[in-house]
Amino acid sequence: MIKKISNILKRKFLAGLFVTIPVVASISVLMILFNFIDGILGPFFDYLLGFHTVGLGFISALLVVLLIGILSTNVFGRSILGFIEKIFFKIPVLKSVYFAIKQLVNAFSPENKGSFKKFVIAEYPRQGVYAFGFLTKECTISNKDGKISMKTVYIPTNNLYLGEIVMLDEKSIIYTDLSIDEGIKIILSGGTAAPKEILAFKEEDR
Repeated sequence: MIKKISNILKRKFLAGLFVTIPVVASISVLMILFNFIDGILGPFFDYLLGFHTVGLGFISALLVVLLIGILSTNVFGRSILGFIEKIFFKIPVLKSVYFAIKQLVNAFSPENKGSFKKFVIAEYPRQGVYAFGFLTKECTISNKDGKISMKTVYIPTNNLYLGEIVMLDEKSIIYTDLSIDEGIKIILSGGTAAPKEILAFKEEDR
């Protein structure tokens, strides 16, 4: 009887633990982000106003991001941002860092519909082993024997923002009925968000 109660309590505790950890982790990340941003802009407002107001720097940062978002959606704003971008591209080290980060962020941006075309299953890294990936490009390789149709697939290897870019032939790729958003959720969850059954098909069946 005691052992049974102990097992029940243990299961309940583990269930509570698995619910609590994501909540605590999310709140911790938000607090770290809040303190970091507020710590950068906060002193400026402290000097300007003569007293400290918690969160003013963070709110200002949100407003700046919103303002940039508004500017980026109109012609005048885009011209200003384009001018700033040209300056970045003229600075050697900053140019490489900025371009790499921009390309990475754009790939996962909901506004960018062309980066990820399909969420696929690729036979990789060897025959008989499969990995989730995102189809990004279709290209043709030409040689003396003719032309070979290839697919460029981005395969996340560390959460979502780090991964490998591989080129595979058509027979190594299985298409799915899952959307890009569903694919991202699967990757971020470590595969636990994957449905029990995935509708898969080859290129000729599309």
